[in-house]
Amino acid sequence: MAGESEFRVVSAVRRHGRERREAPALTGDGRTVSYGELDARSSRVAQALLAAGVRAGDRVAYVGKNAPEYFDLLFGAAKLGAVTVPVNWRLTGREITAILTDAGAAVTVADREADAFPAPGRLLRTGPEFEEWLAAHEAVDPGFTGGPDDIVAQLYTSGTTGLPKGVPLSNRNFSTGERRGPHWLLDEHSVNLVASPVFHVGGTGWALTGLHAGCHHVLVRDVRAAELAGLFERHRITNGFVVPAVLQALCDLPERHDYSAVRALGYGAAPITTGLLRRVKEVLGTPLYQVYGMTETTGTMVQLDPADHERPELLRSAGRPFPWVELRIADPDTGRELPRGETGEVQVRSDQNTRGYWNRPEETARLLTSDGWLRTGDAGHLGPEGHLFLTDRIKDMIVTGGENVYPVEVEEVLARHPGVADVAVIGVPDRRWGESVLAVVVPRGEVAEEDVLAYGRDHLAGFKRPRAVVFRTELPRNPGGKVLKRDLRAPYWAAEGRAIG
Repeated sequence: MAGESEFRVVSAVRRHGRERREAPALTGDGRTVSYGELDARSSRVAQALLAAGVRAGDRVAYVGKNAPEYFDLLFGAAKLGAVTVPVNWRLTGREITAILTDAGAAVTVADREADAFPAPGRLLRTGPEFEEWLAAHEAVDPGFTGGPDDIVAQLYTSGTTGLPKGVPLSNRNFSTGERRGPHWLLDEHSVNLVASPVFHVGGTGWALTGLHAGCHHVLVRDVRAAELAGLFERHRITNGFVVPAVLQALCDLPERHDYSAVRALGYGAAPITTGLLRRVKEVLGTPLYQVYGMTETTGTMVQLDPADHERPELLRSAGRPFPWVELRIADPDTGRELPRGETGEVQVRSDQNTRGYWNRPEETARLLTSDGWLRTGDAGHLGPEGHLFLTDRIKDMIVTGGENVYPVEVEEVLARHPGVADVAVIGVPDRRWGESVLAVVVPRGEVAEEDVLAYGRDHLAGFKRPRAVVFRTELPRNPGGKVLKRDLRAPYWAAEGRAIG
């Protein structure tokens, strides 16, 4: 394995394009691209970008669904030292333009299905226009290598609390991806499902790890449970990463599917209940591992291995940090490290940490300590064997009558009720207690509010029990699968003059 100082993201396409030219790299949009073709196409992109005036350090953007063209652009930009900015195509045109302007994108490649939006630089559409753009240039690699701290991609946070922030990620940050491959059982014989959107670190980071391992990647444009199950069978998927909501959808399919080729299936990006984990084991029967990370840490830094899933006491754990990741629990106000077992803010330090937000020094100062610890904003504690147990986002914690309530603990209990298909717990204004606990429930069949409240009374401490229940047909989620609790809380706090995170 290459040392950290030798690692470059672009080396994957060069190495496999030279040594394994005919091996399949990407399947998507009804076609399969070999590593040799990916190498050649990305070189054409590099020459086209150079002709457009793009130079090392410039930003080029992609607005679209998971498709081979994204990787043409990603590796093509890397071959000349430019930075790829994948943008959430689900955003409004105004929001997309704001991100492109913030990044200073010189060239933007947009998916053929993306809605119209103004771009600050040149705008190309995938399809005939993109293919003509490539065909006009020779497949000559400019040969840029760069250094460990050169930025390769700039991902934007989901923006659930305001304008998304750019997170520049370097060769050094992505070097951990090569180290993570064996932990995820990825090798050149893997058929790797890329279901998370590429504008999410669970899409780009996951795919880059597999590309360095030399996997064959099956790209998913739209996540529909029945179609996804068909991909597992048709392509004999061996590895993949999905969010818990997708696992739930696969388990809810009326017919059974064949997942026997799966070596291990990763999940993360949102809380999961032990009840759903048991269902996945029964329905899918695949080895599971949970991952915990964030855009600012280039994805996964903590993992719960398949063997740990066989220990019931660890099912609520996110796992243990990778060997190269330092993790501590600290007082969020003082930064003092807390003893094992006490709940505080999860903080991490490793080469995975971004050096800061794009053009946001004040927010960077709030993210990183002077000695390199990254403040995740998540609350948790460490178990006796060093496993991390997450309780919730610090900002989502409910303070009722002076007691701290972590919503995920309440959600875990209520999710066991047979009439609850999905649940989110939030704090709402309470004249007496400051906040009270409200459960937002997606029902399974017929269930009454009193049924859920009674279940809470039977299984939860008094201060943790929901005082009310509201029913919805679905919970709002961002593209990464996280419930948008800000949206759920907003109507209740609008008249209170309080900012809600």
